[in-house]
Amino acid sequence: MEMLFEKARDTGRLLGQTEEYKALERARQRISEDRDLVTLLNRLGELEVEIGRALQRGEEPSEQSAAEYEQAFADVQSKSQYQSLVAAQANFDKVVARVNEEISKGIESGAQSRIILPS
Repeated sequence: MEMLFEKARDTGRLLGQTEEYKALERARQRISEDRDLVTLLNRLGELEVEIGRALQRGEEPSEQSAAEYEQAFADVQSKSQYQSLVAAQANFDKVVARVNEEISKGIESGAQSRIILPS
């Protein structure tokens, strides 16, 4: 079983060395360096919580909260740093999905194998 965990760590290490992961980290760094964007993202998160709580109570969110949320969301989406982050995340997700496909193929192959490997 330890060999399985070692292979998982190796896979994680290799994923961390991909250009897609490096691009994602650079995009995250650029966002963290933009104080205005960080403030805007924090406010957007606060509004999401506020609106979520109102909905859980069965109430409509206030018009002011809804309008502020829509404006903050539009402002975030218009930022090139945010667009870069979304693109980088999508590209990395594709790599991870491909790795998961290969793992699934390995599981199918392993399940059909008559050879029992020591754990």
